[in-house]
Amino acid sequence: MRPLKEKVSITLDNNVVSKLRELSEQDERSLSQYINIILKEYIKKLEENN
Repeated sequence: MRPLKEKVSITLDNNVVSKLRELSEQDERSLSQYINIILKEYIKKLEENN
């Protein structure tokens, strides 16, 4: 059985990472969890608009 999650490596601008860290801390989530949530919401909105 395949794992439900996959590790990926990406490169982000420093200011983006700083803001994401700040927001993830405010939301009491890990940076990875927070980015995953943001991406899921973005994809959902894209799909709704198509």
